[in-house]
Amino acid sequence: MIWYALLVAAVAAERVVELVVARRNERWSTARGAIVTGQGHYPAMVVLHTGLLVGCLAEVWLADRPFVPALAWPMLAMLAGAQALRWWCIGTLGPRWNTRVIVVPGLPLVTSGPYRLLRHPNYVAVVAEGVALPLVHTAWVTAAVFTVLNAVLLTVRIRCENRALAAATAPATPASA
Repeated sequence: MIWYALLVAAVAAERVVELVVARRNERWSTARGAIVTGQGHYPAMVVLHTGLLVGCLAEVWLADRPFVPALAWPMLAMLAGAQALRWWCIGTLGPRWNTRVIVVPGLPLVTSGPYRLLRHPNYVAVVAEGVALPLVHTAWVTAAVFTVLNAVLLTVRIRCENRALAAATAPATPASA
């Protein structure tokens, strides 16, 4: 259990690093006239992702979940792949990446890196992580609950993000007389 707690702590530390990067990028975007949208769902996202970390540890400890190597090792590999994809997204978007929906009007959509393959690759990483991290130590209830709640939240988030990106990248129309 100690090694699993350390793994969950490492994922939590990675989240803190993401927040530091997001704050820096928010300042960059704000300096360029950024528009922030979707603030209503952001607190739910924070609670859900925090709940994932807490749920992983609580379920393993309270329900005495076993370590099953045949499940754990593939899930650990999936978790590592999710982290690699997440940081590929962050690196590709550069200062435009954020945990919030923040867009700078007039900038074109990013179509390189993983964005040449998928419109929202970071959310693929989130989904994979939400399944893999709990299942590294057979916390299947946490994996199931997070997956369902995350699907609902991502429906809201992706719609919000798509609207914001469409508005920010739309060509300016001349004023009518």
